[in-house]
Amino acid sequence: MNIKKMKKMSSIAALKYITYDSVIGIGTGSTVLTFIKELKKNTHIIRGVVSSSNISSFYLKKYNIKTFNARDIDRLEVYIDGADEINSEMHMIKGGGGALTGEKILAGMSKTFICIADFTKKVKLLGISKPIPIEIISIAYSFVKKKIIELGGYPVLRKNFLTDYNNIIIDVYNIIINDPIKLERKINSIPGVVTVGIFSVRKADIALIANEHSIEIIKS
Repeated sequence: MNIKKMKKMSSIAALKYITYDSVIGIGTGSTVLTFIKELKKNTHIIRGVVSSSNISSFYLKKYNIKTFNARDIDRLEVYIDGADEINSEMHMIKGGGGALTGEKILAGMSKTFICIADFTKKVKLLGISKPIPIEIISIAYSFVKKKIIELGGYPVLRKNFLTDYNNIIIDVYNIIINDPIKLERKINSIPGVVTVGIFSVRKADIALIANEHSIEIIKS
């Protein structure tokens, strides 16, 4: 199983959805890094990129790809990001790298949200193999932890980690996600929560899922 090859396949497939001279958004993670490497060979097709995280911005600048600040952009034609898990309805868990807030902002700004992933990220039920990341304001840690336990989850503080916005993250285990939209909204309503890494209210419009030999295209 060549995961590196599959990440490259899905990244190349995503290039076909970029409108000429547009500003696009990109997410964070190893698959997105592969996409950035492919994008550097095709910078003539875009005006520039809005990045979801400091680490993605670092690589964009490293490859001399023009970047824009999200504050200066009204809308993104395309937002391209990976997933930690994705189900058949294109609900996702994201945030293993801690950039979930920036990713949610750019996904919300986009006309078309494209998920690029390999087939190992496809799951029947979210949360079985990956915890749910929640970005929270540090002062709210005890309160949010209590609320998550009440929901049946087991929250674990991500040690020695701060997000790009100087917040902390708890990774939540043992929650059965039968209704991703309901759970996303419920967790987001807890005071002190910045956002949760369930992407179901704003899910992907297109998923490009690579296997060893081809790309599966899923549309919502």
